[in-house]
Amino acid sequence: MLIIVSIAILLRCIRSLLSEHAEPEVWGYLRYNGENYPLTHWENLIGRSLSADVRVISPGVSRAHAVLRRGSSGRWRVYDIFSRHGVWIQNAQAGASGLPVETGDVLNIGGEKLRFRAVTPEKREKLDSRRTRAGHGVSPAGTLLELTLFQLSLLLQHALSPRSKNLLAIALAFVALIALEWCCYHFMRFLNRSGFEIETLAFYLTSLGMSVAASSASDDLLKQLLLTIAAVVLFALLGWWLRDLERTMAARSVVVIGSIMLLFVNIAFSDAVLGARNWLMVGGLSVQPSELVKVGYIYVGASTLDKLFSRRNLRMFIIFSAFCVVSLALIGDFGTALIFFVTFLVISYLRSGSVATVFLAVTGAGMAGFLAVSIKPYIANRFATWGHVWEDIYGAGFQQSRAMSAAASGGLYGKGAGAGWLKDIFAANTDMVFAVVCEEQGLIIGVIMVTAMLVLALFAVRTARHGRSAYYSIAACASMSMLLVQLAMNVFGSLDILPFTGVTFPFVSRGGTSLLCCWMLMAFIKSADNRREASFAVRAASQDTDGEDDLSDWEVWQPREK
Repeated sequence: MLIIVSIAILLRCIRSLLSEHAEPEVWGYLRYNGENYPLTHWENLIGRSLSADVRVISPGVSRAHAVLRRGSSGRWRVYDIFSRHGVWIQNAQAGASGLPVETGDVLNIGGEKLRFRAVTPEKREKLDSRRTRAGHGVSPAGTLLELTLFQLSLLLQHALSPRSKNLLAIALAFVALIALEWCCYHFMRFLNRSGFEIETLAFYLTSLGMSVAASSASDDLLKQLLLTIAAVVLFALLGWWLRDLERTMAARSVVVIGSIMLLFVNIAFSDAVLGARNWLMVGGLSVQPSELVKVGYIYVGASTLDKLFSRRNLRMFIIFSAFCVVSLALIGDFGTALIFFVTFLVISYLRSGSVATVFLAVTGAGMAGFLAVSIKPYIANRFATWGHVWEDIYGAGFQQSRAMSAAASGGLYGKGAGAGWLKDIFAANTDMVFAVVCEEQGLIIGVIMVTAMLVLALFAVRTARHGRSAYYSIAACASMSMLLVQLAMNVFGSLDILPFTGVTFPFVSRGGTSLLCCWMLMAFIKSADNRREASFAVRAASQDTDGEDDLSDWEVWQPREK
């Protein structure tokens, strides 16, 4: 039953997220040589390059000449990005700080004239009505009903298991989780948002995590439930915050300072556990600051729009990245440091397009990794154990050998919720949770669990190609890169395909700080969703303040196939 419903949920989400053709939004137009160029992004590159959004082939135009950018409030500015012949509007020259652009203005780009028109809220609403509505082919409510059935089946397994404890607490936890997801769905409907696939997949994984918590630590289910509610609330709040990019950019310095302070506190006051000092006790609760810093890292890393294509801005990000990685190395959390580093590579490439920068970073990281293995003996031991866990099943290979045995004993269909034995091993419900799920629910559910994350990753990459803003595209791709690396290290580490690093499986591993981080990262992916009525990052057309001029000779313009 669980397998059939899980496959149905996954296929419905795949069909809704990945099968629809991309339908770009239109935010304005440029008229050049009688051709109509729709502006389908909030930042549009103008130049001779093949990658330019508006390609102007002229000797006076640089390959990357200017950027025409729309603010969250609907106001437009044009920026000169170090062109040879400048960008002019009448007698005013646009520099790196930009010039405001109004409907009817003529942009002089290297001697070529382009006339600008912003799409009015009324026109945007009309254009948007021609696009396919999110959830049009697959009802989000129907998928959520299937998810509810999946959760009730999990609850029934726990109720029938002779090893289950605190059945009342387990029942209340699952019922509350079901109520939470339906409240979240109706809240999105209240905001006139019809896409709910991202949240559905996140709730699916969270349900498996709740089942793991019910099997291994049923006494803490109330805490796990409260943290889940807090995570969903933070997801909604961060999504609301991200809808205003000017406000988002203005707060990035605060986020940097907050992240640095969290890491300083972690270094100064944390206690060592198995060689790593990445946990703090706050009011009787264990907190992992590096998980919260992940969100801040994505937030800051994607904040590039005020200095688009600026190398200085990239250098500042490199310094911040180096501080984060060095801090994590000092507390011995090299698994998270590796996650940060891979995310840094993704953000750096998306921001700069420089392969040389990525190569330099990889070389530096290789040297740092060699030094870390030399200095930290427990890291060297993990590398020495890699591929040889069966040679020392009572010592260095104890956890991984048990994880592989338990996963194999579960077969395709599993033993049932609460019926496994691996959950009693130290850190099984966090570092080896994939094996726990495979033992209790079977390999098929384990594969579906991984596939759900891959679907979110494919959607993030697909959306980035047509994203309305570079911030949302970079943040979504970086978030999924972070989660995928974390997933790979958890799954392959517990199965001895990679060295065992002790990182969590997103959403599923027990741990409140990790769950908060994962749900907040989903807010970046949700913001990047450019399907009609899907993202909470876009204001309603009636709230926009774009230009009021509605020139009649522009009404015949239609988006041109590029």
